[in-house]
Amino acid sequence: METLLPLVVGYLLGSVPFGLILTSLTGAGDLRAIGSGNIGATNVLRTGKKGLAAATLLLDLGKGLCTVLLARHFWPGNEALAAVAAVLGHCFPLWLKFKGGKGVATLMGVSLGLAWPIGLAYAVTWLGVLGLSRISSLGGMCAAVVAPIAAALLGHTQYALALGLLALLVLFLHRENIARLRAGTEPRVGSKK
Repeated sequence: METLLPLVVGYLLGSVPFGLILTSLTGAGDLRAIGSGNIGATNVLRTGKKGLAAATLLLDLGKGLCTVLLARHFWPGNEALAAVAAVLGHCFPLWLKFKGGKGVATLMGVSLGLAWPIGLAYAVTWLGVLGLSRISSLGGMCAAVVAPIAAALLGHTQYALALGLLALLVLFLHRENIARLRAGTEPRVGSKK
């Protein structure tokens, strides 16, 4: 139960599709039929509703953070396991036929929950690369790669392993973005199609 409960709770919390819920509640339409069809904040931004995109980002981050903090309180020692489950829940939610987001905001939340310096490294990388390139996917992927490196440098071996697996997942889910980056066709935030 010490292993099963953080997995189940992490997955269920992670799989709450805040982007889809917010766009549906505010009449912005079915997010899965807009832009990339993704349920994350970047696609919510394509609805033209910046406030909804910001709320989605914060809620997706928050569910990752809450998952780790709950695990630390109720099942200490299982924080990394809960973190992995939360990101998997976001990326592969059962009630959306396992078609969710790409895990960037939720991964930031779990990074922050595991150890705030890891979360800080993640945030600085994400925002820094995004600010310089204006390419959301590039910022998210770079941040995902930095998180396990930061964890390893800080001596958090278990966290580094979990975050390393999640970084590989994020890169895999961004494979189409990577192809567009190589082709020079990846859209920039704020650009017109």
